[in-house]
Amino acid sequence: MKLSGAAKASYGLGAVGKDMVYMLSASYVLYYFQDIMGVSAAAMGVILMAARVFDAFNDPIMGAIVAKTKTKWGKFRPWLLIGTLTNAVVLALMFTAPPTLSPSGMVAYAAVTYIVWGVTYTMMDIPYWSMIPAFTEGGKERESLTTMARSCAGVGSALITIVTVMSVSFLGHFFGAEGITDREVERIGFSYFAIIIAVLFILFTVICCINVKEKSTVEMKTASIKEMFRALLQNDQAMAVVVAIVVVNCSIYITSNLVIYFFKYDFGGTGWKGDYTLFSTFGGGIQILAMMLLYPFLRRFFTSIQIYFVSMGMAICGYISLLILASTSMNNVFLLFIPAFFIFAANGMLAVITTVFLANTVDYGDLKNNRRDESVIFSMQTFVVKLASGVSALIASLALQILALSNETEEGAGLVDYSAGVNTMQKMGLRMAMTIIPIIGIIFAIFWFKKKYILTDEKLQEISVELVKRKTIEAENQSAN
Repeated sequence: MKLSGAAKASYGLGAVGKDMVYMLSASYVLYYFQDIMGVSAAAMGVILMAARVFDAFNDPIMGAIVAKTKTKWGKFRPWLLIGTLTNAVVLALMFTAPPTLSPSGMVAYAAVTYIVWGVTYTMMDIPYWSMIPAFTEGGKERESLTTMARSCAGVGSALITIVTVMSVSFLGHFFGAEGITDREVERIGFSYFAIIIAVLFILFTVICCINVKEKSTVEMKTASIKEMFRALLQNDQAMAVVVAIVVVNCSIYITSNLVIYFFKYDFGGTGWKGDYTLFSTFGGGIQILAMMLLYPFLRRFFTSIQIYFVSMGMAICGYISLLILASTSMNNVFLLFIPAFFIFAANGMLAVITTVFLANTVDYGDLKNNRRDESVIFSMQTFVVKLASGVSALIASLALQILALSNETEEGAGLVDYSAGVNTMQKMGLRMAMTIIPIIGIIFAIFWFKKKYILTDEKLQEISVELVKRKTIEAENQSAN
């Protein structure tokens, strides 16, 4: 039986919920603990780096646990529900840090809650994506559902990017007492906002679990860290792509970690929250459109490798124009849409292209090593994205520590222009950290990829022909025996 519309919609709703939670943590936990709760940027950098790397190594372990699970409700849905419930609770606790804690106590609170959040998120994320074969018939239905779920995940991320800052401000004023500082407004607002997102997360997952039934028992293979590194060392093309993904994602994530600080302390003004929301809304929309429309359009005229270099060039142009505009006295947020277009469009296309490149390395590895490491290669994508997230968070945190940017304003209630208390050197340092460092990373990725990656369309066609020949010979030998 084909999937019903309700089942498809419910599964997509689950993706919206889980990526709302992920984006809230990924984009705002550094800002919350460093700028609002007063944890040093250096300490947060170490916490975020250690937690993300630990989480990346934790993925295969959780995969093995899910694979061995057998219940009357299936192997995936129990963990999906358990992971969601625990992750939602930890999310609410993470953004409700007791303000009376000592500095060392706050560091410990941030470390424990963030690490546990990562573990519980993995607990539900692994079964969510792994359960697709258990309730689909394969082929077009499976491919269509996966594409739809990825799009819904993008919607969840975009929603958080768009509504968080303004919602936090509204909730903080609504539930806070009159006359409290702007920092208190944000502290209270984040607490209530996290609770709302946690409740929605649980609701969406419950709907998903009720309407999506596991039809069959699926053997689930998960890649160990040892298998990942073996595949990398024996497949030079996989190594080329993975290094490029890590460097490019680090570059982009550094900017995404620092952009809220740019609007608050540099672009400034009392209306910085509205400007940040407009910028994020535009950028998120461009990124989704680039993935869904721009890449397929360009692919009709160019190879994937050519589009990769075009995307890298667009990103560099975006960062250069952002640095130039930020260094002027302009205060019109709509002018920043120019660099936003280039950066976010490039990011959207690169997300698609790198997945295509990884898929290409599977056939290459099959021909070279006589072994298809498909599951290992694609498990690696999650691993390297998390690794890049940790490294970029550390770099962004160190930049904040060096620049000594933090919310020290205690001037009572009302709109505050934080940029007025930041000197020119600090502003220029922030601009360079969020543009020059990414440009250096992207230039390195361009030269690395140009030198190492050889899987052109012509080369892939040759590999395909060779694989067909080898399978034909193997089949003939089996028939002869």
